[in-house]
Amino acid sequence: MKKSTALEITDATLVGEARRTAAALTQSLGFNDEIRGRIALIVTELATNLIKHAGTGEMVFRTLGEGGAAGFEILSLDRGPGIGNVAQSLADGYSTAGTPGNGLGAVVRLSSTFDIYTQPEAGAAILSRIWDRPSPFVHPGAPLEIGVVCVPKPGETECGDSWSSSQSPQRCSFIVADGLGHGPVAAEASREAVRVFDALAEQFDPRRILEAAHSALRSTRGSVVSVAQISPEDGTLHYVGVGNISSTLLSPEGSRSLVSHNGTVGQTMRTLNEFTYPWPRETLLVMASDGLQSHWTLDKYPGLAFRHPALIAGVLYRDFNRRRDDITVLVARWKERAAS
Repeated sequence: MKKSTALEITDATLVGEARRTAAALTQSLGFNDEIRGRIALIVTELATNLIKHAGTGEMVFRTLGEGGAAGFEILSLDRGPGIGNVAQSLADGYSTAGTPGNGLGAVVRLSSTFDIYTQPEAGAAILSRIWDRPSPFVHPGAPLEIGVVCVPKPGETECGDSWSSSQSPQRCSFIVADGLGHGPVAAEASREAVRVFDALAEQFDPRRILEAAHSALRSTRGSVVSVAQISPEDGTLHYVGVGNISSTLLSPEGSRSLVSHNGTVGQTMRTLNEFTYPWPRETLLVMASDGLQSHWTLDKYPGLAFRHPALIAGVLYRDFNRRRDDITVLVARWKERAAS
């Protein structure tokens, strides 16, 4: 499932709703009873913590599939008081809220991947991923790890944004598409752009992908689209964008916005230029639709750039979401992360 499912947790009655939502989303993944039980415990623990410690918050779920492995991602996001002593809170069995799983230590133990980011009086963000096989066997040929939040406009049931990725040791390709408007007609346009991308992503030619998408989308409302292709072997990023998908490279030296052309794929598109950028190992790529505020920054989040990309995407979604549009935030970086 490329889309994310977001659920506000505003009172204790929604803890069960979060657990049932997670169970419904994972029904088609073929998880055994042990994995389903782990997911139920993690969701219950994190949702209960949101109520007990922050008063309110949001959970974002996404099913995962990589190289034949199936997984489930859980993001817990709040703007509460934060976690004062992270090391203590992660000790197995430690719980100040009397939660069913005996604290965040249980979440760590039950998760295949776990990460956390918190600031005093600015909230906490927690990532848990559960896979159906040991983590080293999950898409070992993918050089980059990614995180994505893709959520519809409030009140809409279908997201007009779409995204996809394709990875091999030779090239890593990403697309973010935002269909014009909202709802099913916007989703139709963005999904068509992703269909073209999925068919051509193995070719190292982002311009051809955009040109093919332009022809394929003529019968749709149209979409703004950006494609990034990274060559791990020579450390370069090739980029072509049409419209207002915002893409940024972040490194210790600062941030750099990637150049997009004016226009709409499927409607009006001028001759495309491909732009090439250096891709050093410490670089972070952020691609976002215009549901994310344009003035987003990581400057006020010390150490966040070194956390898992899914956690970074979650914090950006939590703090810079316009709340009146579909939103997609895609974050990618090398798998070998620096220590925080």
